[in-house]
Parts: sequence; C-alpha cells; structure tokens
Amino acid sequence: MNHTTENNGKKQPSTQGKTRGVRTKKEAPVKKTVGKQEAAVSQKRVGGTTRRPRRRQTEQTASVPAVPVKLYPLGGLGEVGKNITLYECQGDMILVDCGLVFPDSDMYGIDLVIPDFTFVLQNKDRIKGVIITHGHEDHIGSLPYLLREFNLPVYATRLTLGLIKNKLEEHGLASSANLHEIVPKRKFKLGCFTIEPIHVNHSIPDAVGFAIECPAGVVIHTGDFKVDYTPISGGPTDLTTIAEYGKKGVLALLSDSTNAERPGFTVTEHKVGESFATLFRRAEKKRIIIATFASNLYRIQQIIDLAVRSGRKVAVSGRSMVNNTEMALELGYLHAPENVLIDIESINKYPPEQIVLITTGSQGEPLSALSRMAAASHRNVRVGPGDFIIISANPIPGNEKMVTKVINGLLRLGAEVIYESMYDVHVSGHACQEEQKLLLTLSNPQYFLPVHGEFKHLKKHAMTAASLGMPEKNIYIGENGDCIVLSRDGLSLGEPVTAGAVMVDGLGVGDVGNIVMRDRRHLSEDGLVIVVATVDEASGQVLAGPDIVTRGFVYVRESEELIDGAREQVCHTLAGMSAQDMRDFGNVKTRIRETVSSYLYRRTKRSPMILPILMEV
Repeated sequence: MNHTTENNGKKQPSTQGKTRGVRTKKEAPVKKTVGKQEAAVSQKRVGGTTRRPRRRQTEQTASVPAVPVKLYPLGGLGEVGKNITLYECQGDMILVDCGLVFPDSDMYGIDLVIPDFTFVLQNKDRIKGVIITHGHEDHIGSLPYLLREFNLPVYATRLTLGLIKNKLEEHGLASSANLHEIVPKRKFKLGCFTIEPIHVNHSIPDAVGFAIECPAGVVIHTGDFKVDYTPISGGPTDLTTIAEYGKKGVLALLSDSTNAERPGFTVTEHKVGESFATLFRRAEKKRIIIATFASNLYRIQQIIDLAVRSGRKVAVSGRSMVNNTEMALELGYLHAPENVLIDIESINKYPPEQIVLITTGSQGEPLSALSRMAAASHRNVRVGPGDFIIISANPIPGNEKMVTKVINGLLRLGAEVIYESMYDVHVSGHACQEEQKLLLTLSNPQYFLPVHGEFKHLKKHAMTAASLGMPEKNIYIGENGDCIVLSRDGLSLGEPVTAGAVMVDGLGVGDVGNIVMRDRRHLSEDGLVIVVATVDEASGQVLAGPDIVTRGFVYVRESEELIDGAREQVCHTLAGMSAQDMRDFGNVKTRIRETVSSYLYRRTKRSPMILPILMEV
C-alpha cells in the first residue's frame, strides 16, 4: 500500500518534558506532557517503541498548517459495547453511535451501563447531530439517556429509526425526538462535515458505515460489518465506494475489531439457513423452538420461510422479539404469508408438529422467555420430550454459565437441544481477518485506528494492518477518553477528556457508583451484621440491647453461641467507655464496628459488613 508519511523534513529532537501538538492558525497548540503519559502511548503503538508524531518542516506546511480533526472515543475501546465517538473539526462536532453495554456478573443489581456524557454535555451547543451505524443495543441503547439531557438530531437508516422509535416510546421521548432518515450513497451535511452512508453487511439489515469528510480529510468509520457476497437481502458490502475513497485519499480508517483474532472470512448467513433446513427435517414430528437475537431479522426471515415450506405456524415470544417482529413486518423488512404468524396464546390449539416458536433468551438472560421455559415457569409454553430446541447464537463472553444453566434445565425437561457449534446454527456478523485486510487495502488510509473490541482485539487488528505494510507509527490503539488529533501533517494526542461508565439501576442513572458497588460486593461475599442499642441521651447509659441481627452471614438458630459472644464483646466495649465518650456517636460506632469485626474474624475467618445503629432517648 502507498501511505503518506508524517515527515518530509528534519527529525525533531525528542526531549523529556516537552510537549507535542498540531497547530492551526485559529487554535492554540494541543499539548500532552511527555513522561509517564508518553510511555503509555508508546506501549499502545504496535511495535512498542516510542514514535512521537512530528510536524512537517517544509516551507509550505510551516506557513499553512494542515487542518486537524479531533477524535474523542468516549466508549467502545477496550470493551465490546458502549460505542460512542465524538468528531470535532473547526469548532463543529458530530457523534457516531450511542450504545450501552450490559453489566458484568459482579455489578450486582445493575440493569445497564451507559457512557459518561459529561464531555458531550459540555459541548452540546457545538454538536450538530448523532449519526447511527445500525440498530443493535451497543450502538443505540443509550440514546434515550442522552436525548433526555438535550434533544439533538438523530440520523439513521429506516429500520434503525424504527428500532430507535420503539426504544424512545418506552422512555416517553418519541414525540419530541428529532429523527432523520438517511440512505446509503446519499450525502448529507452537518456543520463542516459531509457524511456519506456506506452500505455494509451485518447481522441486522440497514447497517451502514460512514465516510466522514471534513476540511482535514476523509475518515471512514465502518461500524460493525462483514463482507457477505451472498447476503439474505440488501447486496454485499459496498466495497466500490470504499475503494473510490481510497483512490482519492483517506486520512483515517476506524474499523470493527471484534473478530480480529479469527483468520479467514466470516461464513455467509445462508449457511445457517441450510443447517436449519436439515434440522427441520430431523424434527419432523416435534415442536420446534428457536432462540436467537431479537434484532437478527435475517435469521427470523429464514425461519419463517422454512416454517412455510414445512406447513408450520410461527409464534414469537419475548417482549423485544414481539416488538421487533411487528415493527419489521410493518416496515417491510420481514415477509410472511397471511395466517402463518399466530399469537403465542394460540399455540396449544395446534399439534406440536405444526408449530415453530421463535424466542429470546439465547444468552441465558434470567428473565428471558427461554430461561422461563427452562425453569417451567413460562405462562404459555411447557417444554417436554416433544420439543426440539435450537439455540441459534454463540454465548457472549461472560454468559457461558447462564447459557449452560438454561440448556441443562431444558434437557432435564426431556427436550432435545441443539446449541453452540454442534451444527452451523449461528454465524457471526463481524469481519474476520481477511475481510479486515480487504477494507484496509481498499481504503488505503494514512492512519489506522482499530475500534470496537477488547484490547486483545484492537492489538490483533493493529498487527494485521502492520502486516500489510502500514507504518507502525501510523497505527494507534486508543483508549476511551483520548483526544486523537489527526491531520495530513501527523498524529498527536491532546488533553484527555472525561469518559467512563455510568450505571443504570431501575430509574436511577449514575446514582450507583464505586462506593455503592463495593458495598454490594461486600454484602454478597460475607453478609451483614447489624448491632442495635438504645442509649440515654443525657447520661450515655445503655438502656436496651445491644441486639444483633444478621443477614447472609450465619444461620442464627445454629450459631447462637457465636451471636451471644459478639453481644458480650459489644457490652464489654460499651462498659469501658466514659459518659463523655458515649456522647460521641461516631466514635461509639467505630469502636463497636472494630470490636465485632475483630471477634467475628477470629471465630469464622469472615469479614461481614458491620452496621451499628444507636438510638437516643
């Protein structure tokens, strides 16, 4: 590949403590202190050596510096999910995607995790809109929480807008939303940015990448993609448009890294249809239940087509599956002959061999329809030996135990279960290494920034780019909160911005932080011990108690000796305190906490949370 190098002139001296930056006539230098931060940057370079971006020293660039564009990844780097990136050029800003991530297993009670919008809100008057690549939760899930703060225009394709509307209706924001439909190959302008949507293949229809053109150059942001030459609908990824931009010159490529560790090409979605056809014949005399992602409309359409050929009726279960199916039928993204789709309430009116049930729960989510079936608690479906169940998804990392629990439950009920790689019942929606190489070669970017993946995925994608001959100094593995300054003159880092995770618990957004999560983990590991006493306000004398209540620590009826011993320790501590000390409730609580904690650890080697409660009378 031919790449524009950063420097045509002299090498600048590298001195510890100096700063680097891209200057323009209208703005001050963007500085980043060299030292520990510089060492961190060097580790993120592919080769692991310190390569400081340098400015050209020719007369032309000295007099007329190249216009920079700043990229602020606020989510999606070092993680799979929570994708959101802010672009800035000449004072104008746009957002690309606004996703969420589901909580880890140690985030007790947390429903969702969304990006920290602090930096976005600080610049809300400069943001011209948010452009969305596709309709998956990790790209649109946080939109309601952002639009609740300020109502900016949203640009997305037709199906993606339909999914966004469903989500906004749940939050009561649909009527006030400023939504705009976009179409591949039809450019639109936001401030100084001219954006062209580019059709890409993914596991959901209407997915696009973006060619983002600004005074600094063209940045291609792929979104989630793969290259499927025989897609179910919509045509292959538009490699022609990407190649045309590559010939004109692309400043930077931001590309999906999810499958960067997998060699070869991603299998076509048609392969799943062939496997389903075989399994339908095998389950000729049984009811078929298929669990898949509610957004995978290509797979749902294939299931409907096979059901029609097999003379079966189709029902759907799970709120998101019902909503997405209804919306896709209304918009024309799903097609079914009349009377094929039936309500789940009606499935018991038909013989089992005439039913196909499409359900949520492929990831073992505890409240999903499939999990309730496995627990024999589903209102309409009783799983038994007459059921043939296909789990058409691979477990997302971290969900393996939940999926296994569901499978075991279904097997105990007598059902036949097809899961994971037993058959080709799932293919990825993300590009493997050869497709990533194809995008890199066609776009021929000056700079490459791998995005959308954990660090190991980003690192492997960077190594793939280096293997194609891209200079290592032009490849940068970013972190959430970076300010990446790009121009034809070079790449530099500005001051980092606020970026992180905000936890959503019920109606509370951001009110659960690290301290609350630490307490929840503590409670989950060792339980709670409450010490209650009533104290005379005037004399400090203990009038009642101390009483000890435990939750999640020991079974009290079998541990009376332990509890009595803890009570005696508290009595001894209080008896040894003066009347003056007893009036300082903070000190009294601390002494009780230390005494009980020490005693219980000696006896049990456990450290429950100690909560002293003193009541004055």
